[in-house]
Amino acid sequence: MSLPYYHVNVFTGIKSCKVMEDPQTLAKIAKKAQRPLLVLGPKCGEVNLGGKQLLDYGIEIAKTLGAAICATANIKKKLLEAGVTPDSTYDAVEIINHLKDSDWKGVKKEGNHDFVMFLGIRPDLGNQGLSTLKHFAGHLKTATLCKYVFPNANFSLPNLKDDKWKEYLDNMIQGLKS
Repeated sequence: MSLPYYHVNVFTGIKSCKVMEDPQTLAKIAKKAQRPLLVLGPKCGEVNLGGKQLLDYGIEIAKTLGAAICATANIKKKLLEAGVTPDSTYDAVEIINHLKDSDWKGVKKEGNHDFVMFLGIRPDLGNQGLSTLKHFAGHLKTATLCKYVFPNANFSLPNLKDDKWKEYLDNMIQGLKS
């Protein structure tokens, strides 16, 4: 397995993520979700991949998949500037707390989410939040779309350089469309 970006004091127990080398496989898993959620973190507004903002990738993934969008940090403003209204605005810890409650009705009040993807989350904060979900939210699966391995997710991308990350996200979106 690839080492996570922050690998000091990462104790995943006996269950660690499945590193998704193939974007088509991750797209197939995401398409099976009944109520997917995409949580967009602050790095979505900061990272540019070959002329395309990471936020634009998030918007395209959510629209293609029909996923609800949760904006964290300052991302709501950036989404509104892009003409997209998020389904919810929570900070990262708040959305994690809601997701671990199996009786929560979700961001659209249609029922709790069964598949949650994270994009643009800081690795240290993301790993801690995903650890909480791994141990206390057995009703959902998690995936990270960031360029580092998050060992506490169910599914994670391998450690990637920006050009390979862009290629991965482009291929995943193609897989979601097919």
